[in-house]
Amino acid sequence: MYMTRAKKTDLVLDGNEVKLRLTAERQKTKQVVHVDWVRFTCNLRAAPAPTVDDLFPLHDSPRFSDDVNRTKRLAQALRELPDPDFAASAQAKALAEQVCEALGPDFSVYPEIRKGHDFYRFRWSIVRNEVECGWVGYLASGDSPRQNAQAKTIHCNLYGTACTFAETGFNHRLANIVEATCATITRVDLALDFFDGFSGGMDRVKADYQAGLMDHCGKQPKCNLVGDWCNGRARSFYFGSKEAGKQTNVYEKGHQLFGPKDDSPWIRAELRWGNKLRVLESDILRRPADFFAGASEWHSRLLREAGAQVTPEPVPTTKRLAAETICAEVKRNVQWLMDTAAPSIALCFEHLGNTSFIEEILLNKKAPGRLQKFSKQEISGAFERAFARVRAPRTGHARMASTLAV
Repeated sequence: MYMTRAKKTDLVLDGNEVKLRLTAERQKTKQVVHVDWVRFTCNLRAAPAPTVDDLFPLHDSPRFSDDVNRTKRLAQALRELPDPDFAASAQAKALAEQVCEALGPDFSVYPEIRKGHDFYRFRWSIVRNEVECGWVGYLASGDSPRQNAQAKTIHCNLYGTACTFAETGFNHRLANIVEATCATITRVDLALDFFDGFSGGMDRVKADYQAGLMDHCGKQPKCNLVGDWCNGRARSFYFGSKEAGKQTNVYEKGHQLFGPKDDSPWIRAELRWGNKLRVLESDILRRPADFFAGASEWHSRLLREAGAQVTPEPVPTTKRLAAETICAEVKRNVQWLMDTAAPSIALCFEHLGNTSFIEEILLNKKAPGRLQKFSKQEISGAFERAFARVRAPRTGHARMASTLAV
């Protein structure tokens, strides 16, 4: 979606309102960590039941809404759906309305069905001031086995804007919805704001990393520096990995909201928990500071600097999920080797000789990119099984061909 460029004054006003909202939330809840993004998925069978007005969208006048035109347009959108799509759309709308109620009276469901995101065919937009700040997606955009499974789910994605401008306590109400629908939380962003900065600023964050203070379980996470570090403007320091389900971004929030030339000292540490290799409990929404502290000792120390007293709640990787992920990545690698690289490798063996060719290959011991996040022991255990699975169909075809030839 293309948007017109906002004026500097608009950004400043918006930035001041964001800060005012966050400060008010902190004072009212006594929580220094703000829930800044939420995604969750539930099965259709566990989704909320649609209302009578949604099941029979034929009334000319709404019974429960003051916004007559909006309700009529919602009813019209449901009436125009093909029968196979109706039930999923009505359930998704019911979930979207529950989420809007949890966020507060400023939020509503946009009265038109829009094209979906993330491989969902359709979405109901959640809007504030008629601007989308979240959505609920349903039905799949394709018919692959994976998307057939996705078609049996409904997904809610709430952006940072929705979380920032929601009424205080929205995170607790969302947790209740997650539990009531037996949903799986797939992403939660937890934000710790230092409106006046902290000792050492962004340079200290980089120094902490180099000193090993961000290491966890004896491992140093990957890092990535973004922004103008030479002149100290609009800087971001990422460490961790989305693939592993835990990534932190420490950045100059004031420069983001007010412009890189502004002298705002506001720094935000934003932790993204994902459900890759992890199970995110609904309590992460109710006790965000505890789960922020559970990421590492560095996160706990930052919370102490903010004056918070917490009980660190780690979110460990799930061994079964980790093993499945390793096997899937290794199988993908072996499949590529057999399907794409095998002819070239065969030619190299034939014309270069086994010894020299193997010695040259072994000089590059670095694992392929998708496998670099796993240890050699983990990869070793998965390769034999993956090769057997990839080879099985081939050997079956070979035996069939041999039988036919006889």
